[in-house]
Amino acid sequence: MLEQVIFFTIIMGFLITVLLSPIFIPFLRRLKFGQSIREEGPQSHQKKTGTPTMGGLMILFSIIITALVMVGKFAEPTVKTYLLLLVTLGFGLLGFLDDFIKVVMKRNLGLTSKQKLLGQIIISAIFYFVYKHNEFSTEVSVPLTDYSIDLGWSYALFIIFWLVGFSNAVNLTDGLDGLLSGTAAIAFGAFAVLAWNQSQFEIAIFSVAVVGAVLGFLVFNAHPAKVFMGDTGSLALGGAIATVAILTKLEILLIIIGGVFVIETLSVIIQVAFFKSTGRRIFRMSPLHHHYELIGWSEWRVVVTFWSVGLLLAVLGIYIEVWL
Repeated sequence: MLEQVIFFTIIMGFLITVLLSPIFIPFLRRLKFGQSIREEGPQSHQKKTGTPTMGGLMILFSIIITALVMVGKFAEPTVKTYLLLLVTLGFGLLGFLDDFIKVVMKRNLGLTSKQKLLGQIIISAIFYFVYKHNEFSTEVSVPLTDYSIDLGWSYALFIIFWLVGFSNAVNLTDGLDGLLSGTAAIAFGAFAVLAWNQSQFEIAIFSVAVVGAVLGFLVFNAHPAKVFMGDTGSLALGGAIATVAILTKLEILLIIIGGVFVIETLSVIIQVAFFKSTGRRIFRMSPLHHHYELIGWSEWRVVVTFWSVGLLLAVLGIYIEVWL
């Protein structure tokens, strides 16, 4: 039964994205929804200018349809299912607005940082209100121990920090062809295993639906990419992975399983802080994936290396939770 649920969910999510892409990508081209490449980025990326973006809409459509159909068939939808969809759609809508401003209104930076942060906080606050109303736990477990900390009212601040932080971290990782699609598939696959181990089947099915959707997208997003997911996809995936971690009470373990996202974010923080204090840079460019490009690695080599690191961290996370 387990194998059938996983198989059919992944296949459904995969096929929806794969079958939708040949229709949706030319549509994006006709609308001239092409990506604008920042001039301060690697020069090799300038040739990607005009590649259709906002492909995250296909991912969102696939996740929603697959999750609702498969959860309804193999599990019983509860408020947790709707919380997952709420955050995924909410952050996806925020990303869509950001992408729309970039490609249609020709403002390369999209939403201002304050506008984006406000939107993320509002969605996170709505999530917390529903979460608290249903009397879910406000405890945070410490990996490798039986110890947990009840944050009480301050869990609201934790949720906001976690959702905002990881949505931005995943967004930063979306900088090379196929990089985020692969790392997201690995991270959600790990949480699917852990959710199933907890008998939280609806969360496991949702996570597997995401795996199928992003793998289907990867068919068209692998180097050389025919479409980018844009903030529509990256913000949605970041919010979704943080929500899965919260609902499985494995919040801290996300730092390990989502280690690639954390490392990418830390590289930006370290670069900015070091430059402001010394006027020099530690990395050739941040996020970290651009540093490896600029020291001579091919884009595909960087992507495969980051996938490999993500896989090792995902296996480590599962090992810590299940066997230790």
